[in-house]
Amino acid sequence: MNSPAAESPWGRLIAVIGARRRELSVLLAYVVLLIVLAVTAPRFFRADPIRALLVSNSSVLVAAVGMTMVILCRQIDISIGSLFSVCGVTAGLLARMGLPMPLVALGTLAAGAILGAINGLFVAGLRLPSIVATLATMVVLRESLRYAREGEFVRDLPSSFQWFGQGQALGQSAVVAIAAAVFVVFAWSLANVTLGRAVLAVGSDPEAARLAGIPPRGVVFGVFTLMGLLAGLAALLNAIRFADVDPGSGGGLELQVIAAVVVGGTAVTGGRGSLIGTLIGVALLGSIGPALVFLDAKPQWEKAVQGLIILAAVATDALDRQER
Repeated sequence: MNSPAAESPWGRLIAVIGARRRELSVLLAYVVLLIVLAVTAPRFFRADPIRALLVSNSSVLVAAVGMTMVILCRQIDISIGSLFSVCGVTAGLLARMGLPMPLVALGTLAAGAILGAINGLFVAGLRLPSIVATLATMVVLRESLRYAREGEFVRDLPSSFQWFGQGQALGQSAVVAIAAAVFVVFAWSLANVTLGRAVLAVGSDPEAARLAGIPPRGVVFGVFTLMGLLAGLAALLNAIRFADVDPGSGGGLELQVIAAVVVGGTAVTGGRGSLIGTLIGVALLGSIGPALVFLDAKPQWEKAVQGLIILAAVATDALDRQER
């Protein structure tokens, strides 16, 4: 029986804070960063830098949503950077063929879903460790793209490609709106839809999930396919920002995305985390580079600061597991 104190508003508030302390701690760190910028570099909060920050991190957020689902399911996908690059080039090539943008988008998402499904077959079907399977696909995709393109950008794209042919202002708004919609849909689904709860159940205890009628291997295959689909969408949102498509656009994305998810509080052991935390993680890590510019610090510090944040997040996760 719950005590009267636990049932009081203060008791419920304390319970919520306890359950979300990881997300709240990251949010607090982000607020501190914003306060420092407000005092020392108020130019950071002008419209243009904020718009640039939102647009540049929209594709990262979409990819991080997919990675959150994968990690919640006790898996990892380190091929996302190579997959992102392949999908970006695919979008450019389809557009250069003269296809209308809806078909370009459909083809890019399909390419991502197929590549994600291949990862899913290796992990769920052949039962390979996800880090081994996705390491292999990462290398295969990266080297295949390097051989096919030899570093050459996809050029001579139609005017309908950049910013969806809508102009920079409207195109930027569309990119941010699409990323926000993806986040809202999946954040709601994770808590309220059966498939979302199945991901958490498999991540928490695959055997218990199986006994409850949830097919763990089917869920794992599904999250990898979803990861590929969202990576394709993220690649498209990134590619349409430019007049040419860079075949190396996904370089280093795996670290950025996985770091944002882990920093946001998703447990690397699966079954625990939230997309709200992922959103905060993307915002925090994505703001470090621009913040250093406005603080007149050397840009080389960006990776060092990100590394320290990741180390703190992993250490906190380890302490949480010991307490549990």
